[in-house]
Amino acid sequence: MQHYRIVRTPHAALDVRGHEVCQSARTLGVDGLSEARVSELLFVRGNLSESDVTRLCDTLLADPAAHSVTFSEAGNSPVANSHSVEVAYLPGVMDPLALQLSRAAQQIGLPTIEAATGTRYELYGDLTTAQIVGLAERLLCNATVQRYALGTIEPKFITSINHRTDSLKSSGGEVNLISLTGLDNKGLQALSKTRLLSLSLDEMRAIRAHFESIDRAPTDVELETLAQTWSEHCVHKTFKAIIEYTNEHGQVEIIDGLLKSTIRAATEKINAPWVRSAFVDNAGIIAFDDNWDLSFKVETHNHPSALEPFGGANTGVGGVIRDIMGVSARPIAITDVLCFGPQGLPHDQLPAGTLHPRRVKEGVVAGVADYGNKLGIPTVAGAVYYDPGYTANPLVFAGCVGIAPRGSHPTGANPGDYVIVLGGRTGRDGLHGATFSSDALAHDTGQIAGTAVQIGNPIVQKDVMEVIVRARDAKLYTAITDCGAGGLSSAVGEMAEHPNGVDVELADVPLKYPGLVPWEIWLSEAQERMVLAVNPVNWIALRELCADWDVEATRIGTFTDSGRLIVRSHGKPVADLTLAFMKDGLPRLRLKAIRPKAEIISPYQKFLSDKWNDTENHNETLLSLLSHPNIASKEDIIRRYDHEVRGGTVIKPFVGRFNDGPSDAAVLKPLETPEHNMGFALGIGIATYSNHTGFDAVCEAINNVIAVGADPHRIAILDNFCWGDPKNPEQLGALVDIAKRAAESAEWHQTPFISGKDSLNNTYVDKDRSRLNIPGALVISAIGIVPDVTKAITMDLKTPGNRIYALNCTGQEDRYDMLFGLMQHGLIAACHDVCDGSFAVALAEMCIAGQLGIRITHHPMENPMKTYDPQKERLTEWWFGVMSDYFVVEAKAVMSPQYDLQYLGEVTENPRLIIDPAREGKPLIDLPISELTAAYKREGKYAQ
Repeated sequence: MQHYRIVRTPHAALDVRGHEVCQSARTLGVDGLSEARVSELLFVRGNLSESDVTRLCDTLLADPAAHSVTFSEAGNSPVANSHSVEVAYLPGVMDPLALQLSRAAQQIGLPTIEAATGTRYELYGDLTTAQIVGLAERLLCNATVQRYALGTIEPKFITSINHRTDSLKSSGGEVNLISLTGLDNKGLQALSKTRLLSLSLDEMRAIRAHFESIDRAPTDVELETLAQTWSEHCVHKTFKAIIEYTNEHGQVEIIDGLLKSTIRAATEKINAPWVRSAFVDNAGIIAFDDNWDLSFKVETHNHPSALEPFGGANTGVGGVIRDIMGVSARPIAITDVLCFGPQGLPHDQLPAGTLHPRRVKEGVVAGVADYGNKLGIPTVAGAVYYDPGYTANPLVFAGCVGIAPRGSHPTGANPGDYVIVLGGRTGRDGLHGATFSSDALAHDTGQIAGTAVQIGNPIVQKDVMEVIVRARDAKLYTAITDCGAGGLSSAVGEMAEHPNGVDVELADVPLKYPGLVPWEIWLSEAQERMVLAVNPVNWIALRELCADWDVEATRIGTFTDSGRLIVRSHGKPVADLTLAFMKDGLPRLRLKAIRPKAEIISPYQKFLSDKWNDTENHNETLLSLLSHPNIASKEDIIRRYDHEVRGGTVIKPFVGRFNDGPSDAAVLKPLETPEHNMGFALGIGIATYSNHTGFDAVCEAINNVIAVGADPHRIAILDNFCWGDPKNPEQLGALVDIAKRAAESAEWHQTPFISGKDSLNNTYVDKDRSRLNIPGALVISAIGIVPDVTKAITMDLKTPGNRIYALNCTGQEDRYDMLFGLMQHGLIAACHDVCDGSFAVALAEMCIAGQLGIRITHHPMENPMKTYDPQKERLTEWWFGVMSDYFVVEAKAVMSPQYDLQYLGEVTENPRLIIDPAREGKPLIDLPISELTAAYKREGKYAQ
């Protein structure tokens, strides 16, 4: 068996990663690094000749226009005339490129090979060994999933397993009994911590009492199953808790379930007839047209992304796509919202055990792009937000939209149905995902919970997706769900509730490699995997369909009506739990919440406040706003994503003359519906907590989609709360407050919530055990039906001479109907919502996108029928303040007073933004578009 090492090196001019390494090294204080070259490493072994390897390289790996490819036998690698570091995955971590290389080699007729991959960094300059080691450990290698070597690294090959039973026997099938009897409170808490159960003392006591009542000790499989089932991540126990809430007036209110009393209550009151499913499945579902439904879900993947940014974001996208597959829909669009710490943070201010925000951003963006691009699903909408509070706890919100024929999603397994698992295999890279995501991060989390982080394999998921769509149409399954953070335990356990029982055999579960014990097989998440309930008469047809797509499908058990979850290993029961205890045995939380008395102002909010109160130089105020990271162009990120694949994106993330203006929302036309021009819009609202942001986040998301032409009466929204420690009364009080205000806003807009997700305990614990909570964040995602995509509106200015108006929708829902009507009649040329960037920023962005000027001669609050006295108004507050309930529109005609639009000025050929509401010839703002663009794109003197 020969072993070869292949090196693929980009041409120097294309070595972007090498340039990034040099930049990042300087931020670490390593100035002696003059150049870095980054190469891909591929290791193969098998019965291969040199001609076989040459063919492998020439056919699959070589692109002479982009890089050079060389290979050598292992042990004969040439030594580069530089310092070098090589990085590879730890054993057991998914290596998707290696798997695809092995698969592709077979497809071109080569002998069966094993493969592994890595990265080689050649470092040039005046560097000490200590500096090289420092770069390796702090920059080049993530010890959570990788290892490194100075010089050359030896690959770790993992042989694929073909015989599931034999592979499981090699683990010994160890099952341990864990006696809880006799453990005092400290002992129970210690057990929860050492096994990463993330269970409270009351919960551990409840488990102890249950097993004492049946006179036996739990197995490790049972204990881990309960920890997963009762985790905050899976059961959302804070949102279901009884909360004693003290408001700002000192009045006490008892809240019987925060979700039930706010978000779900709003949806039930609205009672929109076109909502097909809300809060009862893997995703929310709304009607699209008479024949098709749209599904929408947004997930969070924060903790994994903090430890391993690429893998965390990568599997976050993969996971939410599987949520859509879990409602029998074809995924057709991706959204992403990302929150990072300051990119220029000095390394000596970095919390212990955390990655630098710049490294987190690079990995997260690459992970999002990798999954969506490879899967062939466009990433079309999102947001990026920077705040020092996200340094130790970045936030990653991944969303997906799907489409399915109406009524095509089956939702109930039957006793006697087979439990079928198909797609990815099980390994240790995915253990404790649910419990790990339900606890705080600490300086040593990466060392303790490394197995909770995974790397995705989008190519496998693409095949699984095609199988699911075809199996749905052929009615080959009776229920379906994805394998979430609790693996088979979560998926099978949840599906078993409907027939009220299941019996599973772990010996039949396909594994990535030998050595896993039963609780690991049952709990490990494993990516790209779905679980189906299949009537025995359909099993052969489903198996043949899977074989056609090279998707592994295995029967691992049977659904029953026994009322029990029974898990076996080679016929021997290793778990036997009643579904009633799993579902209802969890002690209900009772929590105290106090609404924060002081106004909470984030650094970004303070920045905005300072700017609109700065009356010295309004030109500089606007330019500094445009260049702020939270407002400036996100082109460096968005261009990494394919937002046009499938050809259905009507309005893209960038619009305008040079496609560089920020679109309010994306508009898509599903390819499945060629018979009409209907489409849908996707918009995002994000706000960190202050005493009003729940209302504003909902308003922003809704305004986003209305601005591009969505019907105001056919909009649905999703909520995602990312919060700190819910056991802190003020943290929980803030969460209660924002949930109440979000629900109020939804009711006022008559816009139902259809799905949501909370991610709590986004808290960092340092070596001194002090706790740092993130700035609480609420992300609202909106999906709105666009009746005719040919009438969709973009925000870029269109024609000199057109008039600019402001529209205030505060407390007047009929304004939305009026704006929508004007759009449908073709009277609106451009529309842009005004969010936290202010009127001045909105106008500047319209100028940048359209490359036309605007001359403003009237104040937004001026009544055109009355004389305006600017001395009685705070000019800077209106032009630079937060106005989340306003639109700026470019009208093709003079608008009648009946429309109650506030006239501001006109579009001009003169490429300048001039704001002169006092009409005294002393403009508040007078700037050329070129300078606005430079600030917005952070070029020249605005670069940071």
